[in-house]
Amino acid sequence: MNALMVTIHIMACLTLVVLVLLQSGKEGMGVIFGGGSSSLFGATGAGGILGKLTAGAAIVFFLTTMTFTYLSAQQHTKPKASVVLETPVPEAPSAPLPAAPAAPGQPGQ
Repeated sequence: MNALMVTIHIMACLTLVVLVLLQSGKEGMGVIFGGGSSSLFGATGAGGILGKLTAGAAIVFFLTTMTFTYLSAQQHTKPKASVVLETPVPEAPSAPLPAAPAAPGQPGQ
């Protein structure tokens, strides 16, 4: 499933880039890509078609991005299984008790 999502995401990215570059700009930069009156799509241009295709590609791109974010958040919130937590802790040997202090005047001081 992850490979399918990555494939759809990359196709949406490339489609979005191409569609944005094909659209004619407001300042006349679209003439470079055939945005004049003798364009492939007729005198009115392809503004409606390219705009709708761009919006569709943007929606697919947005949905795949949000899906990746959700899956990543779910992966990082799951408790991680650990081998250390499953092994029993051995009982540590207790330290020897300190000897009682000798009374004053007793030998050993």
